[in-house]
Amino acid sequence: MPDIAYIDIKYLPGVGPKKADLLNKELGIYSYRDMLYYFPYKYIDRSKTYRIKEIDGNMPYIQLRGRILAYSTQGEGARRRLTATFSDGTGTVELVWFKGIRFITDKYKPGNEYTLFGKPTLFNGKINIAHPELDHVDDILDRNTGLQGYYTTTEKMKNNFLNSKGLQKIIYNLWNSLQGPLEESLSDEVINRARLIGINDAIRNIHFPLSVDKLRLAEFRLKFEELFYLQLHILRYTQLRSRKLGGFVFKHIGDYFNSFYHDVLPFELTEAQKRVIREIRSDVGSGRQMNRLLQGDVGSGKTLVALMCMLMALDNGFQACLMAPTEILATQHYETIRQLTEPIGIRTGLLTGSTRKKERETLLNELLTGEIHLLIGTHALIEDTVNFSNLGMVIIDEQHRFGVAQRAKLWKKNKIPPHVLVMTATPIPRTLAMTVYGDLDVSVIDELPPGRKPVQTLLQYDNKRSALYTSLRRQIELGRQIYIVYPLIQESEKSDLKNLNDGYNHIREVFPEYKVCMVHGKMKPAEKDTEMQKFASGEAQIMVATTVIEVGVNVPNASVMVIENAERFGLSQLHQLRGRVGRRADQSYCILMTSYKITQDTRKRLEIMAETNDGFRISEADLQMRGPGDMEGTQQSGIAFNLKIANIAKDGQILQLARDMAREIIENDPYLEQPQHYILKKELNRLFAKQVNWSQIS
Repeated sequence: MPDIAYIDIKYLPGVGPKKADLLNKELGIYSYRDMLYYFPYKYIDRSKTYRIKEIDGNMPYIQLRGRILAYSTQGEGARRRLTATFSDGTGTVELVWFKGIRFITDKYKPGNEYTLFGKPTLFNGKINIAHPELDHVDDILDRNTGLQGYYTTTEKMKNNFLNSKGLQKIIYNLWNSLQGPLEESLSDEVINRARLIGINDAIRNIHFPLSVDKLRLAEFRLKFEELFYLQLHILRYTQLRSRKLGGFVFKHIGDYFNSFYHDVLPFELTEAQKRVIREIRSDVGSGRQMNRLLQGDVGSGKTLVALMCMLMALDNGFQACLMAPTEILATQHYETIRQLTEPIGIRTGLLTGSTRKKERETLLNELLTGEIHLLIGTHALIEDTVNFSNLGMVIIDEQHRFGVAQRAKLWKKNKIPPHVLVMTATPIPRTLAMTVYGDLDVSVIDELPPGRKPVQTLLQYDNKRSALYTSLRRQIELGRQIYIVYPLIQESEKSDLKNLNDGYNHIREVFPEYKVCMVHGKMKPAEKDTEMQKFASGEAQIMVATTVIEVGVNVPNASVMVIENAERFGLSQLHQLRGRVGRRADQSYCILMTSYKITQDTRKRLEIMAETNDGFRISEADLQMRGPGDMEGTQQSGIAFNLKIANIAKDGQILQLARDMAREIIENDPYLEQPQHYILKKELNRLFAKQVNWSQIS
């Protein structure tokens, strides 16, 4: 049988160029294989056919069999609707259509027998069904056992008669036209060990299930295969990279590290910080290039760990750099690190977009000669003019703010790639980390420094605003500062900016005796920095802002974060914002403002925030509720993360099984050269042929 991956869908009888063009543009379906791998998103049991006398207006979707007796139209223009009387001999129901009237009357003729599927409702004492699905009784697809798959389509497709049923017919015709069985896409070893059904059974039962049990087995097989190849891809490249690329060996811990640890460090490290430093120490001494992701909530002490890693590089004769996403954050890191390292004779440089030309030239020369040991900056660090004498350690802060290609440039600053530590304050659920950052080793700082009180989170409704303002005034009187955050979403940018401006003016009216500043992403960088500086210095007591402060300046004196329209933010984003307060031993508060009229799901989401400060629990809940597509940074990984059937949030166990099996295969046969792995190598190359090789990055 010819390879179905290379047969154009337009050649399938019943498709043709016009439908093929729609399938190409709307669903990315080009070949027979693409079509077979376009899976239903839900299944409805259509095995039972009701009689009209048995139904009422409270039932879910039902199936009937009968005839259209007559049509009639009511109303004019946009209000025009088509009704039909449908009967099966035991009673009648009214069918209603509000659009596509001509199409309906042309296609479904009175007197012919049809299968009807829809949701009955009671209206004016009559049962009616709006926009039902109608099919000829002799339709071959109705002869299956009753579990019918439903396929996602677009408005454009529906207008061209390619609804879910239309797609199902195409897949049915395709399946029946195949000249032989599908070529197996997994090796016998994997199929047997994971107890999977064959590919033919899986594809047949995912589209046309013979029973619920067979559908479950098909889902398991296809989910496993998808996750297995994703993991095999990640692990193969990780393995090959570590074999190809050696890394600098940091042989010893020397004076810089020890002097800092014993003489300068202002407080004792937490056990979690010590554990992470030991993991990094092991990496940089192994002869392999380190590629590690460091996760830790805001305030957990990641920057200190990063500094101590950089000191390891200095002790071994190398330079180090730290890249931050904003100027203000880079400057803050610079000030903190310079103060801590000056006493032990370390020179630190700062390079941002605002660095003046003359200052920049001096800095770049000193970097080349090795006079500057540590360089801190923004994406200005990756410019071609920035060259190091001997770069051995790269730290990337808030890594989800940088694209993969940007990070790649830092690698090229040395013939042997430096060790890389990427840091994030966005806790990533284990299953997502395994997929998105599967080629990185992961370290977690899971405890806060002693003396820190967890931020108290309260859910408040709009009608309690005056009480809120009283408590905010009390906090300011105690010498504290306040953040008030508004959503700014691209889709509703205009109205959001208006809400922000209105909010700013309102706060100035409510608190005329205090200074209020405002920051949003549409401001010029210099303007933004000026406003942020007012707040950081304590000149302004209240900052009204959008989420630009999510990764922003550290203001230990800020003790309250008010988040307006909290229902419009994801949980991980709310958690990130909350981390801007609670930097001192004083009790801090995060107030989630929302209207009383919110859905049950939204209320549940916000209650999770109020219940826990555990970033990992929150990110897991966020993933469960919103799905992986919304997780920040997933597209930055460079990994093809377009899952067709598996769900990272729900299929954690399958993912773990797939990863364990992929790891075992790669450890024994990294190049997949053994005869039994031929099939895996072929399929892997086919799946990832078009992909940029980001494995060389992070």
